[in-house]
Amino acid sequence: MTPRLEEVTPRNFDTAVALRVRPDQEHAVSPVVRSLAEAYVHPAGVAWPRLIVDGARTTGFLMAFFDIDWHGDGSVRRSGLWRLNIAAGEQGRGYGRFAVDAVAAEIRRRGGTRMYVSWHPGPHGPEEFYLRLGFRKNGETSGDQTVGVLDLS
Repeated sequence: MTPRLEEVTPRNFDTAVALRVRPDQEHAVSPVVRSLAEAYVHPAGVAWPRLIVDGARTTGFLMAFFDIDWHGDGSVRRSGLWRLNIAAGEQGRGYGRFAVDAVAAEIRRRGGTRMYVSWHPGPHGPEEFYLRLGFRKNGETSGDQTVGVLDLS
């Protein structure tokens, strides 16, 4: 496995929006097209959408966020993983871990020391995945999602 990240471009846009997670996971993560629309409406540099590619195969999609105003009042700024969609047939092959590591490296490169993520709790959700990677619940929620944090120092 030699995955890499690629920017979403006109050349790979159709591949990006065609990516699907398993049907039992669709309630837990927005489709790629919604993520790309959200990236478009946020100021430049906040959203970081990327495809996860291995050889000629697109195996997933991630979108990170950098230095956002978490509470909307300027009191807390955070960076982290906003979305992670691993294609249904590609799960369990290390692409999710690769994505988390890639976002962590980018946050460190930008001077950050913590990485945040949120997830829908419940069956077929990603909670155990994030906890295995070292995220810890911080007692917060974002809407109906659990918030986790990973120390990068």
